[in-house]
Amino acid sequence: MTAPSTRPAISVEAVGFVYPDGTRALADVTLAIPAGQRVAIIGQNGSGKSTLVRQLNGLLSPTEGRVLVDGRDAKGRHVADLAATVGLAFQNPDRQIFAGRVRREVEFGPRNLGLRGHALDEAVSAALAAVGLSDQTEANPYDLGYSRRKLLAMASVLAMRTPIVALDEPTTGQDARGVGRVQSIVGSLVADGRTVLAISHDMRFVAETFERVVVLRAGRLVLDGTPWEVFDAPNWPLLASTFLEPPVAARVGANLGLGSTPTTSALIAALRVRGA
Repeated sequence: MTAPSTRPAISVEAVGFVYPDGTRALADVTLAIPAGQRVAIIGQNGSGKSTLVRQLNGLLSPTEGRVLVDGRDAKGRHVADLAATVGLAFQNPDRQIFAGRVRREVEFGPRNLGLRGHALDEAVSAALAAVGLSDQTEANPYDLGYSRRKLLAMASVLAMRTPIVALDEPTTGQDARGVGRVQSIVGSLVADGRTVLAISHDMRFVAETFERVVVLRAGRLVLDGTPWEVFDAPNWPLLASTFLEPPVAARVGANLGLGSTPTTSALIAALRVRGA
């Protein structure tokens, strides 16, 4: 596995954002994310998570502060330029999917980035294999169920092979096998040295998959640390103020004195002792 670099892939410096109708979505958010790190962004609906991520690929620009992507100010850069660095899979795949065939959908991004011939075929095939859609290349995307459309939207981003990948609610609609697939994808991306951000309401997925958790509340950053730190019992009241609950494992671990991110083996051993 490639060790994370200390060079920031993303620097968010005192960023604020106000929508045209006057709604303030972000206020004084400062965040530095090293290359190769796995970061989950959590918070209640309306806390500014999606607004923050969309500052990174040029869909939105800060009204205050600045965002640096790979050391360059994102403001003023064209979305197509940033797309070569930051790949974003939307929360709703139907806002992203447009092609009439699965393979054509996945080809679109890397083709626009200049891939052709064998390199394009290889990128597309690898992305489809990663999400488990290799046998659906000629299917109409809208003949797929919602969970598979989510995976297709993810494949279209994976095929672009951007150094930064952002996933908005990637486990929504996924069963346990689908969640495991997403976890494997995140692990593979980081092993390749890429930076992964994910917005999620799935606290178990967050605790098991990411090394860093950022908590937003009403557009402000209120917690930033490892899952062990963020889900530790003293932070439960703050999480509750964002309408979030720690994963069940954190609650059980706290009650058994195992910390906020106990391993399965440690939980089993502790429960056996309790039951003895």
